[in-house]
Amino acid sequence: MTILLELFYTFLKVGLFSFGGGYGMLSVIQGEVVTRHAWLTSAEFTDIVAISQMTPGPIGINSATYVGYTAAMNATGSPAVAVAGSLLASLAVMLPSFAIMLTISRYFMKYSKSASVESVFKALRPAVVGLIASAALQLMTVENFGSPTESTLQFVVSVLLFVGAFVAALRYKVSPILIVIAAGAFGGVFYGIVGC
Repeated sequence: MTILLELFYTFLKVGLFSFGGGYGMLSVIQGEVVTRHAWLTSAEFTDIVAISQMTPGPIGINSATYVGYTAAMNATGSPAVAVAGSLLASLAVMLPSFAIMLTISRYFMKYSKSASVESVFKALRPAVVGLIASAALQLMTVENFGSPTESTLQFVVSVLLFVGAFVAALRYKVSPILIVIAAGAFGGVFYGIVGC
């Protein structure tokens, strides 16, 4: 199946060229699977990111698993191929990191205090922050926040939830787990009452 080969190759590239952990990978994954290959819609990708954040494990690997399953299922309609797609995408996204860590772990402790290694890490920090910011900005879509002109109530509630979560995390150091649970509970109750 070509979809399986394409998934493996795509996520191998994502794993090889993404820095900054799972959140840094999200914008690269979205660019590949939504924009470049059109395997998923923006709304499907947004749902996958939400599920990936709620399930145990690294968000990058969780996203690869769910994207692999959904893309293969959309392409073939076969649950068996979809499971193979999720396994291949997960393996491909982990493979570069695993190989690189095996290679450099022998030398890192020995050379970690060298000026050149510290320079490389200093250069990577802004890139990592940029990738994470890019992922956050790409998730600020109409599907997530609504639109002030089309769905004003959803937009206002989404912005208030965003600001509340931001302030709770930054100012009051509330655990992200509690913020996710509180936002989910509020959204469930509010949208259950309003019926949006």
